[in-house]
Amino acid sequence: MCFRCIVGLDFYKFLKETQRTSIKNRLDLRDIYNNEFRRRDAQFKDPNFGSVLYALKTAGKIKRRRDVIHFNPSVTDLYVDQRQTPRGHQARGVHNGAASPDLVRACPPHEAVTGVQACGQLASSLLNQLSTHRDLFIADKNGISITSDSPIENGKLSLCYTAKLTVKNVGAEPVYFISYTPLYKLQYFTLLDEHKVTKTNPLAIQAGDSYEIKVDFRCTTVGFYEAALAFEFKPDLQHSTATFTIVRSVEVHFITSLGIELAPTAPFRPQPLLACASVSSSEIVDGQPPESLSLMLQNEIRLQKYPLPNNMYDLIKSLKHPKAHSDKRVLLESPLRWMNYAEKLKLLLHLEECQMEVDIKKYNIPNNEREHATMELDRNNRNLLVLEVPGVSENRPSVLRGDNLTVWPIGKGYKKYRGYVHNVELDSVKLGFAAELLNLFVKNMKFHVEFSFNRLTLCVQHRAAELAISHRLGNVLFPAAPANSPQPTELPDLRLFDSKLEKNQEQYEAVQHIIAGSSKPAPYLVFGPPGTGKTVTMVEAIKQIEKTQGSCRILACAPSNSAADLLCQKIMEHMDKRKVYRMYAKSFNTTCVPEELKACSNLAGDYFQFPLKEKLMEYKIMVTTLITAGRLVTGGIPPGHFTHIFVDEAGHAVETECLISLAGLLCPETGQVVLAGDPKQLGPIIRSTFALKYGLGVSLLERLMTNFSVYQKKDGKFNNHFVTKLLRNYRSHPAILKIPNEMFYDNELLCCADEYLRNSYCSWEHLPPKGFPVIFHAVNGKDEREASSPSFFNRDEVEVLMGYLKKVLQTQGKKGHGTISPKDIGIIAPYRKQVGMNSSQHTLLVKYNLKTTDIDLKMDLKWFNVALTRAKALLIVVGNPMILKSDATWDRYISCGLLSSTHNTELHIKERCLIAVMHRFTAESVVQQHLDPEWRNDL
Repeated sequence: MCFRCIVGLDFYKFLKETQRTSIKNRLDLRDIYNNEFRRRDAQFKDPNFGSVLYALKTAGKIKRRRDVIHFNPSVTDLYVDQRQTPRGHQARGVHNGAASPDLVRACPPHEAVTGVQACGQLASSLLNQLSTHRDLFIADKNGISITSDSPIENGKLSLCYTAKLTVKNVGAEPVYFISYTPLYKLQYFTLLDEHKVTKTNPLAIQAGDSYEIKVDFRCTTVGFYEAALAFEFKPDLQHSTATFTIVRSVEVHFITSLGIELAPTAPFRPQPLLACASVSSSEIVDGQPPESLSLMLQNEIRLQKYPLPNNMYDLIKSLKHPKAHSDKRVLLESPLRWMNYAEKLKLLLHLEECQMEVDIKKYNIPNNEREHATMELDRNNRNLLVLEVPGVSENRPSVLRGDNLTVWPIGKGYKKYRGYVHNVELDSVKLGFAAELLNLFVKNMKFHVEFSFNRLTLCVQHRAAELAISHRLGNVLFPAAPANSPQPTELPDLRLFDSKLEKNQEQYEAVQHIIAGSSKPAPYLVFGPPGTGKTVTMVEAIKQIEKTQGSCRILACAPSNSAADLLCQKIMEHMDKRKVYRMYAKSFNTTCVPEELKACSNLAGDYFQFPLKEKLMEYKIMVTTLITAGRLVTGGIPPGHFTHIFVDEAGHAVETECLISLAGLLCPETGQVVLAGDPKQLGPIIRSTFALKYGLGVSLLERLMTNFSVYQKKDGKFNNHFVTKLLRNYRSHPAILKIPNEMFYDNELLCCADEYLRNSYCSWEHLPPKGFPVIFHAVNGKDEREASSPSFFNRDEVEVLMGYLKKVLQTQGKKGHGTISPKDIGIIAPYRKQVGMNSSQHTLLVKYNLKTTDIDLKMDLKWFNVALTRAKALLIVVGNPMILKSDATWDRYISCGLLSSTHNTELHIKERCLIAVMHRFTAESVVQQHLDPEWRNDL
């Protein structure tokens, strides 16, 4: 029975108690419901009268003829004599579980006003007090104890599907049991007692006697269900003595065989901070690096080591105390300005490195899961040892060719041996050690292992921060508003390579302004909300510049190799491939280079080579990741060589990463910078809570749009000399887009998705309201952790998710639905373990690792936005509504009146169906709740 129907039946009880069941007029009943019955306080909000009537009619509880309402006999008969007894009734006594006569005077008139209304008042009062005086309310008292045939712990009874609560008088005097009241409306629970105890029908329990209440649970939906009951007693009915209350909670975890299968494998135990034992000696025997398989650019600009300052860990300790004062703290708490630019960013990078040093230790061996490691000789090269590293294929940890780790044999002296990575395979790495270790090695030899992370990414960011100062990029990074109104820019008349963009005014004008350089020296921003085509806009601008400006040299970057590959693939359409060069880092996996990019890349057989500087400078368009762009600086490509620098997905990059493509390569007076992205969506992974708190998680794109007037709306419009907001969404159904559009994009997004595709699930048989392909499925699940994993998971939500997945896949090709496959379905969860469980238990799921940052309100909003805007044709959100509604954003989403059931997930842009899992927000960092957050390897 649905919640609204339960409320409707309670309303009928109220009519019965107030002797108004003869009222049949809908408007009169509505006024009684709204003015006398309906609760709308801080803790409760009963549904509106119309929805209650609809639920009662659907459940067959009423018949309605226009404005005349008749409750059916199944309702009217059910509540006869349950809440009222005739005047002069007798309060029955009980002895050894059986009723016995015990004449008492009827309750005073003011106490006879009971039933639903009084229960609501009592519930509100008790709930307000329980938060601070719970121990007092759950305690047995005044000779009355409440026990069960199932164990009760701390006032809570955990039952399977039925149980008995026993009220026993262990005192010397009789006590009157006058009521038991749910503190909130019950769903799926049924309470039965033989005598139907109420305040108007009390029961005398003699000394030594007991009385039973049966609790039944019936439900078909997985989840945790709880009922809180307040039992009221009174020592004497003939005098106005005070009542006393005992509270018991009843909970049921309804779970299927799948839920049992997904149960934690072991109790959760936090991973020790220092997971690896050490040896007293600091002597390390260096191993054999892989042969140099790459022709390197000559190092003309030195990359220093930028070691951690000695006092960094002392600074971190002081930052944990709010009142501790230091110059470094003042710097961190100061806004980022040109005067403190490099100093503050470098300090933030040091804070991040400190956390990285702590986090990498969790992979060390021994740990909670492995006491030691063993290696074996490589079958193809007897000079290499193979170490199993589960998760290495997922960058947990990131281990790249040329990286190193340290091992030492257990019980074989005090030397450590550094091994260099020659090859990375699915769950193992091949290591080159010194001959000394190879001579010691025997089969099944046990080792301790220490992992390290590649500091190159940090070093190039430190250097970029310094070069930003020395190359005077202040006007680029801190753009000032024009002193006078900008002169009209003469915009070129263009014939676009992608003719579809000519019909999109925002995309067309963005390309025009980029070509005209209307924002210089300030960066031009392409603000691309979900599904609006920011990458194709960037690509079109790149092609037009190459076509119209013969002397141009373009550097196009993205934070990840996958994004850079996509950028390069789109650029090569309609383009002479000899003009484009895709440069990969030497450590990148050669097997991951897309076939269509091999001929225009630095791949040479089984390795990467770097041509001479002069050769590289001949290409019109260079495509790299942001980190690998640092190699161009190291190689001496002069500032100003690149006339245009484009950064796609700029919102996903740390500002210092974005700087790598600018500092040392850009001439601030003549060069043009173009950043594309969406500051309303998630940024990069930041491990350090302090680095995050003091601004490292804010991308350059977000900082510019937040802090500088040239990128902000004036009179409701952006200045398109500096920024274009793309408005046409080509991805999602309007129902999916509605709430994010209102909350994040000023309700300006226009739904332009393919009509057939976006409507392909509007007639899905499992949609409660047809035509609205959004479902919110409420699940009161329990968050759990297992073994040493810091990540939460929720079995109940996984079960609901699997049910929807089966329904989606079983619908293929039916009733006009297109055929979809698992790759068309995306899953987003706030914790990686949640996605991992889906993926490992059921091969039909594609695993997607959502990159998140901390869960403060700002990040919650971004998480919300990302999760809800991935879907094209069907969005299912699964979560705990009571918890989600405590967050204002989710409350608005759930309460919009259009949703019917919830689940929250994500995948790439290609998904037609999106299922998402949202549940509780906790105080821990989201990074810590993930199972081994992915380590960056985008070199």
